[in-house]
Amino acid sequence: MLGEPSPTERVVSEWEEREASQEVGVRGAPGEASPRPADGRGASVVVVDYNAGAERARRVAAALRAQRLPPAEVLVVDNASRDASAEAFAEAGRGLPLRVLRPGRNLGFAAANNLAVRAARSPLVALLNPDAYPAPGWLEALVAAAERYPWAAAFGSLQVDAFDPARLDGAGDVYTAWGYAYRGHWRWPTRTAPRRDAEVFAPCAAAALYRRDAFLEVGGFDERFFCYHEDVDLGFRLRLAGWRSVQVAAARVLHEGSGVTGFRSDFVVYHGTRNRIWTYVKNMPAGVLCATLPAHVLLNGLLQIRGWRNGTLRAVLRGQRDALRGLPGVLASRSQVARRAKVREVLGAMTWSPSKPLRRAADLRSLEAAAPRGPEVPSPRATASAGPSRESAP
Repeated sequence: MLGEPSPTERVVSEWEEREASQEVGVRGAPGEASPRPADGRGASVVVVDYNAGAERARRVAAALRAQRLPPAEVLVVDNASRDASAEAFAEAGRGLPLRVLRPGRNLGFAAANNLAVRAARSPLVALLNPDAYPAPGWLEALVAAAERYPWAAAFGSLQVDAFDPARLDGAGDVYTAWGYAYRGHWRWPTRTAPRRDAEVFAPCAAAALYRRDAFLEVGGFDERFFCYHEDVDLGFRLRLAGWRSVQVAAARVLHEGSGVTGFRSDFVVYHGTRNRIWTYVKNMPAGVLCATLPAHVLLNGLLQIRGWRNGTLRAVLRGQRDALRGLPGVLASRSQVARRAKVREVLGAMTWSPSKPLRRAADLRSLEAAAPRGPEVPSPRATASAGPSRESAP
């Protein structure tokens, strides 16, 4: 509900109270000393852990230690895991500037990332799932892209299936004009991976880099979502605020894909269904919302049929029911969404072809069309808090 503190705000308030009584260091977890500022190299890396397992934790930590461009800091948020994964991160991460944040309960993916981004000390923040294993040049490629494209605020990675490296797990999030989102090129052969950077509607947050100021300016992830679809919603709001998103060809990770929550589990289907409706209602420009609403209703009917066929109908119906129950709050938050970009530019980033979703095809666009025209835009290091340039946010 509007006016109530978010999960992140409640945790920060608790930490501030503990800090006042000397129970916790500044921005740290209970019992941890105040960390030193990031040294300015690379970017902050955030990993949200909830029962990821010790083996995954060790594998992620090893991949971060092998980065050619070392992380400025690594923030692991322990979402009240019941296994030893958080301890495994801390042990395997020795030598990394790593700290574990312990909110004391499961905040969900959205709120936990918001908590870590607020605590981060670098102007660039990379989010990494605990079942995503980056190649040595991953962070270097993302940071280089942020320097090359100062008009963009979000940068995605090429995801390769960790269980079948001959297949892709995704090449950026696609969003259709009727409110359906999916990972482009999912299950396509790896040889079809894009070889050049390209504009994408939004990056998949399993392995993505964001400008911290832009992330916070638009409100970060919507914590009502808990998890799933929050990255599409954020990408939509960044685009409405005048920013763009880039899929970085050289940034590669192996990704299990729902390795912790389970592929097509009721948990995944429920949150994906509910949050898909909320993303569409909250962000779609009013005129387009009215014009495409019948198609969105039809989409939800078709998803019911798919749920009946694959055994997830009950989770689909629960998600649709709870989406409708939450509509008053979602509609009220439309007024909080910054809308500086021209509607035609936002619509131009969406997918209008019905054949692409059927083929799970990526929708990657030339960066020449995405780049702002006019005088050269200054480096992001000089404009880290200035927001999008006048050319990129008409």
